Order: sequence, then C-alpha cells, then structure tokens
Amino acid sequence: MTTMTAPVVTTGTLNRVMAVFRLQFVNPVTVLITPLLILLAIFAMNLAIWALIMANLDASADRAEVAEGFQWSGASTFIFFYMMVVAVQAINATFSFALGLSVTRRDYYLGTALGFIALSALISTILAVFAAIEEATGGWGLGGRMFTAIYFGDGTWYERYFIFFALLLFFFFTGSVAAAIFVRWKGIGLTAFLVALGFATVGLIALFTVTSAWDEVGAWFLTTGWTGSYAWSLVLTALAAVSGYFVLRKATPRG
Repeated sequence: MTTMTAPVVTTGTLNRVMAVFRLQFVNPVTVLITPLLILLAIFAMNLAIWALIMANLDASADRAEVAEGFQWSGASTFIFFYMMVVAVQAINATFSFALGLSVTRRDYYLGTALGFIALSALISTILAVFAAIEEATGGWGLGGRMFTAIYFGDGTWYERYFIFFALLLFFFFTGSVAAAIFVRWKGIGLTAFLVALGFATVGLIALFTVTSAWDEVGAWFLTTGWTGSYAWSLVLTALAAVSGYFVLRKATPRG
C-alpha cells in the first residue's frame, strides 16, 4: 500500500473494526488486481506450453502420459505465497496509521483478520470457478492442470473451494505473524523467527527420518484424505492468528 486515505472512525468496537477492514482495501491494486493479473499471465503461459507440447505428440498414449504429468503443476501456488507477502505489507503499512486514528490494537487486528478472511473467500471463489471450468473442459482441451493439480485433491468443487480457502488463510495468518514480529522487533526479530522456523522444520524432518516414521506419515495422509489434511491446517492457522495478535498487542507504533 502506497497511498492511504483515512477512513471515518466513529465510536464503538464494530465501527472501528470495520474502519480497519476498509483500510486494508484502500489500494485494491496491491491486494487483489496485481496478483490476479499475474495469475492470469501464468495461466496464459501454461496454455501456450501445453499447446506446444501436445502439438508435438502423435500417439494418444504419449498424450495421455504427458497429461498425467501435468497434474503435478505448481503454477497456481504463486498466489498463496503472494498473499503471505500481502499480509506482511498490509500490517507493516497500516498499523501505525490506524493507531494514530485512535483504533485499539485489538480492533485493528480484528479488522485486519476480517480483511484477510474476506480476501481468502473471494480469491477461493475465483480459483474454484477456474478449477470447475478446467475439469469440465478436460484441462482446457489440452489435458492441462493448473487449478486442479494433484495438490488440490480430486473431490467436488466445494471441497476444492475449502482447500483453496484453508491454504489462503494459512498463508495470510503466517504472514501476519511475520509482520507482527517485524513491527515489534524489526529486522532482528524477524530474522530470529525465520531461523527458528527453519531449525524447527529441519528438526521435524530429522525426527521422522531417525524414527523411520515417514510410512506412518504417508499412511495418515492417505487415511485423512486431501480435504481432511487441509482441515488440520486450520489448527496451525488459528495458532498463527492468535500468536500474531499477542505479538502485535505489545508493539509500539513507528513515527
């Protein structure tokens, strides 16, 4: 966000929360239009690549094998990581500004969280529509899979919507933790957080490897299924959301 216009802040918790909610959308180019345009550009490039590959195949068996390989596409994952960056930018840009309008930290965080949830719902709808079209057209007539990649499961449209929604929430609120840490402890705190997160990730991988637990992990995912596995991510999302609030509530506005 580069330009902000002060929303009208009146008395009452709901009014303050909604004022912060509107504040997060004062620059829709950053939070919505730009990521969607980039996503469409990636989609167009994928269409061109799929068409070129299929045009150079003769046997139907070869086409089927290549189409099967398309299911591992990670092209659409861009938007999830981008939304984590949006969360970091949004909190870093608006926190001091909002508190200058006599908004409490609690109301600020509630309004910001509501904005993240609304963005997640909107973008999930767009992704789910593209996924439904992709499935109905057999991968845009080319066997391509960008919105129905294997990582998004093979269930109904509403199951895919839920998966998109859960993923977006996870990245938004992971970004909110990182942003809260940066606002409170600046670059040193964020660096320490990322290093600790890296050590925790490596430690978890090492634990599964040393205990030969990867088979059990795989079995759990198979038993839980795609939708169930993503549902469990909501636990991590909730922890991130709560952690972000408790970090931010002690942060000091800058300037």
